[in-house]
Amino acid sequence: MVGGTLAAGSTLGAIADKNIIDTAVAAGQFKTLAAAINAAGLTKTLEGPGPFTVFAPTDAALPSFPPGTVDNLLRPENKAQLVAVLTYHVVPGEVTAADVVKLNEAKTVSGKMIAVHTVGNDVMINDARVVTADIAASNGVIHVIDNVLLPPTN
Repeated sequence: MVGGTLAAGSTLGAIADKNIIDTAVAAGQFKTLAAAINAAGLTKTLEGPGPFTVFAPTDAALPSFPPGTVDNLLRPENKAQLVAVLTYHVVPGEVTAADVVKLNEAKTVSGKMIAVHTVGNDVMINDARVVTADIAASNGVIHVIDNVLLPPTN
């Protein structure tokens, strides 16, 4: 942590065998996220050396979107918007739950900030609650969230 904002460089004790993409696919609860990453052309990046921290919404988190939103984002003509949404879920560096709870905000790969705060015992990323933390991958860490993060439009 540097000045209350997210800093890259923390490490998990154990290194997982699978990268972030393979770890998410193996979990079985991120099918839509994996399809969106592929449609956005970000698979190779998130399979790369990283490290990355991904705040990953499960398939169960998607019904919070208005009907048709996901299908619309997956259309080729909306690739730039899809990339903006997905990169808003990724923070450069490996940030564990112990690191996250010390933060007020974090700069995402998209260049926009996410708010980090606690409500009781829950860690919140904007309005999404972290439901599972510190899923180790060979090139970073995944924190499962219960809602999709939408980047600010300004």
